[in-house]
Amino acid sequence: MTRYTVVWVRSAQDELAELWLSASDRNVITAAARAIDEELSEDVSIKGSDLSEGLQSLFAPPLKAIFTVSDDDRMVEVLRVIPH
Repeated sequence: MTRYTVVWVRSAQDELAELWLSASDRNVITAAARAIDEELSEDVSIKGSDLSEGLQSLFAPPLKAIFTVSDDDRMVEVLRVIPH
């Protein structure tokens, strides 16, 4: 098992905050964000779908995270989070 550090860029944090504030069930958004962190922190190479060169996505209903991976640094950077 390879562990990665998951970092959310400021704009992704802002998107998540907006989604949380407007959600009818904030616990669902909180659980989805936690699932994104947990899923991307281990063996990220076998998770998610390729979007384009260097960009990947992961579904954690009701959210979709767009992220990049730096294998050399063992770092995942969440760039966007959108409702799905």
